[in-house]
Amino acid sequence: MRQISSISELRDQLRGQNRVAFVPTMGNLHEGHMSLMRIAAKHGDPVVASVFVNRLQFGPNEDFDKYPRTMQEDAEKLEKEQVYVMFAPTERDLYPEPQDYRVKPPDDLGGTLEGEFRPGFFEGVSTVVTKLFNCVQPKVAVFGKKDYQQLMIIRRLVAQLAMPIEIIAAPTVRAEDGLALSSRNRYLNEQDRAEAPFLYQLLNDLSNRVKSGRPNLDQLVQLERICADTLANRGWKPDYFEVRRQADLQRPTDENLSDQTPLVILAAAKLGQTRLIDNLEID
Repeated sequence: MRQISSISELRDQLRGQNRVAFVPTMGNLHEGHMSLMRIAAKHGDPVVASVFVNRLQFGPNEDFDKYPRTMQEDAEKLEKEQVYVMFAPTERDLYPEPQDYRVKPPDDLGGTLEGEFRPGFFEGVSTVVTKLFNCVQPKVAVFGKKDYQQLMIIRRLVAQLAMPIEIIAAPTVRAEDGLALSSRNRYLNEQDRAEAPFLYQLLNDLSNRVKSGRPNLDQLVQLERICADTLANRGWKPDYFEVRRQADLQRPTDENLSDQTPLVILAAAKLGQTRLIDNLEID
């Protein structure tokens, strides 16, 4: 495996490769990331993974400085998965001058849910992903469903900017107790780690109630509120717990709820000092 930080060197290394499968990451890799590498290998060759903690997507009070950076361990894990290139640019490599040109998602998708509670987050994500796509020029790129809203935004970005890239959605990888794997899980202390799987349990409870009863919109809003209150009563600080349409992440209508339109439940809440997000599709 080649470990490359320079954009020009990356382009030289990939010249003539027209089936590149790409997996962008922020490092601190875990089994969820490794599953993305394996999926990428099934859809293209060679596999390129990027490791870059993107300052643009962190707010002023977020964890950019303390975000876990484990470059050597990441390289060893990617080597075992036979990744062809680990693209690990520095900030100077990727942003040699201030990044004044930005890619801003539409407010109907980028300004809700995560976008409401993390202003500018999806603009930072969209900008760096666009830049990484231009650097790597992949045929396919793999993104996990754990970051469901991010996946939707990248899909729309690629479609609207006519990028010749197929976006592959990978299922969320979970621990045995149901907790979605995330680099930020390492922030959880022992007590919070034991409590953390409750978020997924609550998603399943709401999913079962929606599938069995198909509530109208007013009833659904009440169920969402009960879920958020349940988290709060257990010491969590919920940001949102909402059911949206899978197709566009907009609020379902009563007609959507009665005609079995595919839905997804999305949730975000802080447990101790750690903010967790998760989701569950309802088909």
